Amino acid sequence: MRFPWNWVLRRVEKRLGKALTANRILSWSPRLLLGTGLMEALVVHDDPEVPRRLLKLVRVLVSLSVSCPFCIDLNSQSSAKEGVTEEELRSLAQGSWERQITFSEAEKAVLRYAASLTATPVRVSQAAVEAVLLHFSARAFVVLATTVSQVNLWARLIQGLGVNEAGFAETARWVDLDRFRTRTP
Repeated sequence: MRFPWNWVLRRVEKRLGKALTANRILSWSPRLLLGTGLMEALVVHDDPEVPRRLLKLVRVLVSLSVSCPFCIDLNSQSSAKEGVTEEELRSLAQGSWERQITFSEAEKAVLRYAASLTATPVRVSQAAVEAVLLHFSARAFVVLATTVSQVNLWARLIQGLGVNEAGFAETARWVDLDRFRTRTP
């Protein structure tokens, strides 16, 4: 008997209240759906060493950096609940976050690291790593690096599949998602 992957996908979609187009496409190959599903299930969303607010900032910055409307939409939902303001989200979208006075030095260090790990080609300086390690343990550093990498994987996969936003962050008036569309006709 084969495992009913579509049943699992329907349950996740019901919990989220949205259709997950990328996951539906991946379900054409159950191994791909399982692999990406396991990765998503195991990625850290709540950690005693890394504040949820910081994980939210990282996810949004990476989503913006790789121009993924679906990812921006998904990762910016519930930002206010994590203590991220609309002004802070706008500063991420406009690339002015270095001047955002509400970001702590620890947050700015992590955002610099995330931006360098997301750039193509990847150019992560030792100074960027050391700046993060001034504020976080080696374990927390791994959580942060994994979060950046995970969002990069999803963002690039979703863009490659041509998936648009799903309306997760219906209050995302802070960004013009059309500006981030990369699929050309």
